[in-house]
Amino acid sequence: MTKQELLNMAREAGLIIDGNNSGDDDLFAFAAVVSARAAALEREACAKVCDEARAARLAEQIRARGQS
Repeated sequence: MTKQELLNMAREAGLIIDGNNSGDDDLFAFAAVVSARAAALEREACAKVCDEARAARLAEQIRARGQS
């Protein structure tokens, strides 16, 4: 996602974006944290599906992706 896309989404969500580089940097840092957490949650959800399907090796490989 580009910085411009992130700024557009922030505006769409009703956040006040004043064009201040410092504030933008905070927004980008927050977006990176949210993105990493969402990816971790998605990996775990996929791994659980594999667990339920008794595909333990796939579940291990999915969980390992978050370790690298």
